[in-house]
Amino acid sequence: MKKKLTVLAACLMAVYQNVFAENDKINFELTAEFFSKYVGRGQLNTDDYTFQTGLSANYKKLTLGVWGNMDMTNYGGNSGKFTEYDLTLDYSCSITEKVGFSVGIINYHFPSVVGDTTEIYWGLNFDALLRPFIKVYHDVGYVKGTYAQFGVGHTLEKIATFSKDGHCDLQLGASIGWGSSTYNRAYWNVDESRLNDLAFTFAFPICFPGGWTIKPSVNYVTLVDGNIRDSDVFSASSDYFFTSIGVSKSF
Repeated sequence: MKKKLTVLAACLMAVYQNVFAENDKINFELTAEFFSKYVGRGQLNTDDYTFQTGLSANYKKLTLGVWGNMDMTNYGGNSGKFTEYDLTLDYSCSITEKVGFSVGIINYHFPSVVGDTTEIYWGLNFDALLRPFIKVYHDVGYVKGTYAQFGVGHTLEKIATFSKDGHCDLQLGASIGWGSSTYNRAYWNVDESRLNDLAFTFAFPICFPGGWTIKPSVNYVTLVDGNIRDSDVFSASSDYFFTSIGVSKSF
């Protein structure tokens, strides 16, 4: 009996160390960004300044996040109002040393319009040259379509160092998006599966001691397919250049 209790105590201690150890804590990240335009998936949501903020909590492989977009001008008649709230639950892990996997759900809420919806998604990322990734979103709410994003990225670390724990990186990224016929019908009035948007990002995250990061970026987005370019649903323009600057704090 004493031996069984010793084994049970050892098992309970192992569970405690694995689940409740000091290094198994909840990590938070708070972000705040200003954009000169709000362009998502090639869709011009706001052709003027916006403020976007988010808070996420991560425990082991699970991340829960809330994010919002506020119009800073009267474009669309929503100055000073949040036009979108997103709630995300994500599970990310490594399949192998070189392959990562993620799956999650996003609920989109638009206070000023009808059309709240929910997407489930999955993605793969690869620890290889240019770190390619794929992410596929399946709308299970209002739209019931599929959007897929394929991309690459590269980070040049510490292109400038100004203290022991302070430095600046250069991040380069490119992605292309594809929409199913149902997705394109809902957003573009185009009843065929087509390539949507091609996007390029140049960012310069500046890291400071204490988990603070300031991140200016330059972005360019263009619509790829001719029918989607001609749809003029979101704008008569099909090419967008915009900038952003954000600050984030991890704790």
